[in-house]
Amino acid sequence: MELSCKSEYALLALIALSLHHAKGEPIRICQISAEQGIPDRYLEQLLATLRRGGFVKSQRGAKGGYLLTREPWKITLLDIVSCIEGFEAKAKELKSPQTVEGAVVCDLWKEVRQAAESVLEKCTLQDLVDNRNARQQIDLMYYI
Repeated sequence: MELSCKSEYALLALIALSLHHAKGEPIRICQISAEQGIPDRYLEQLLATLRRGGFVKSQRGAKGGYLLTREPWKITLLDIVSCIEGFEAKAKELKSPQTVEGAVVCDLWKEVRQAAESVLEKCTLQDLVDNRNARQQIDLMYYI
């Protein structure tokens, strides 16, 4: 099971916003784009979706940009991916299988989906930030 590019970019953008969250300073799209390698136009669309989902807010003006609306430890990855991918809508779209084999495959996909959702529900945005910071410390040790 893979994260879509859309979800991956959304997570990268939210990690960048999380790093600035404690300062209370908004971060501009061009800065996130440059740091994370996300195309500006695509990032604008993702942030608009995340704003509608209640994860970020925009601030206008010379010192404008985007901010998280909640603490990073209060945002689960399941919340984010569900917002971006529309998990609830996709779950309702599943057709009932026409054959026994189809039912077996459908049951397997339900189990895979539940396992993935369980992992995403346990992990928060803060966990990703903490993992990033730990990895950055390890990388710094190689240069000493």
